[in-house]
Amino acid sequence: QVQLVESGGGLVQAGDSLRLSCAASGRTFSAYGMGWFRQAPGKEREFVAAIDWSGGSTYYADAVKGRFTISRDNAKNTVYLQMNSLKPDDTAIYVCAAETRKFSGGSQYPGAFGSWGQGTQVTVSS
Repeated sequence: QVQLVESGGGLVQAGDSLRLSCAASGRTFSAYGMGWFRQAPGKEREFVAAIDWSGGSTYYADAVKGRFTISRDNAKNTVYLQMNSLKPDDTAIYVCAAETRKFSGGSQYPGAFGSWGQGTQVTVSS
């Protein structure tokens, strides 16, 4: 089992940037793909971005493509989500997740992720 702790959320204005971090502990971080999901009030959880175990492949939801960038630092056991040009629609709790299967190619499906963090709130005002 892996423990995940997110940080970096906050209240910003439309057009601003934020960088979220997710620190992992408890197992070999570098062997697993990672993902970011978000859930806004009254809405279903949705996929945001994912990165495979090596960092060589990344995936994005259409709503964030071109504005968000996922990356990882395996030496620091941390995955990041750089969010630029933020919009009010990006307001949500952002949750980090770790895949269950080692050395997978990355996934955007929640069922592939077996460990989840508590989340960090991102609020974008207009």
